[in-house]
Amino acid sequence: MFGEFRNAFDKYNNGHVQLIIINVVIFIVMVLLFATSKWFGFEQVFNLIEKFFLLPPKFGDFITRPWTIISYAFAHDWGGIWHILGNMLALYWFGKLLIEYLGNDKLIAVYVLGALAGGVVYLMMFNFVPFFVTRSEFPGLIGASAAVFAIMMAIVTLIPDYTFFLLFLGPVKIKYIALFYIVVSFIGSVGANDGGNIAHLGGLLMGFVYTKQLQVGVNWGSWITGTLNWVSGLFKASPKVKVTYRKAEPVKKGATAKQSFNKATQEEIDAILDKISDKGYESLTKDEKEKLFNASKK
Repeated sequence: MFGEFRNAFDKYNNGHVQLIIINVVIFIVMVLLFATSKWFGFEQVFNLIEKFFLLPPKFGDFITRPWTIISYAFAHDWGGIWHILGNMLALYWFGKLLIEYLGNDKLIAVYVLGALAGGVVYLMMFNFVPFFVTRSEFPGLIGASAAVFAIMMAIVTLIPDYTFFLLFLGPVKIKYIALFYIVVSFIGSVGANDGGNIAHLGGLLMGFVYTKQLQVGVNWGSWITGTLNWVSGLFKASPKVKVTYRKAEPVKKGATAKQSFNKATQEEIDAILDKISDKGYESLTKDEKEKLFNASKK
């Protein structure tokens, strides 16, 4: 099992599965702690651990636990399975689609941005809007819904007429699925889970704005990708430098220097295809696109 988990983190374009694994592992660990704390009477210890994930509604509590603006999006309600099951199914379906069109790095960026947006909207509403300010009994925000809804809205904004085939319903365009969740979240913003539904709306808004900005050449998630690449680089061993000499192949008569330069070896083509799989076609440089084009004519 651990080998399969490790392989999931080694694969290209597998960010949706990686996020699911992280959420499920945290859920299982917390469920075990929750149950055993009830059995043996150390609920106070569990409550302290739980506070690491719960995003509190009041600024005064939040400034003592600022990391919860993101940690809440990797945990779920310990009292049942439906909360995490619904979120992870949506993350798999919409996340896989987003990776196909925008690449793995965009998926991770939207997840994080959606969580941040949902958390910020939640905090603003519970500290400045009268209806929510009086809801002092709300324990805190938890769940990946805002992040997942951001992913859903991002891909819906890009390809609104893409169709899912749903059980009992048949073919449904994803824009209508998004519309359904917008309406449900808006209605639920005055219900028992008002804090969660407010966060949903924040995530949906972020997904829409993110894609619109991406379409005009502005990537709001570049800092997230850069940060994660820097962190992962800290744990990778530097490759040993190996110097080799190879006789240059003669340029065929009539071929220009540029044509010779843009010929690619099979290893280079494989690397370019891997890059497309990981980050999308738009991530290629002009040189890489030309090499791929020349290779396709062979």
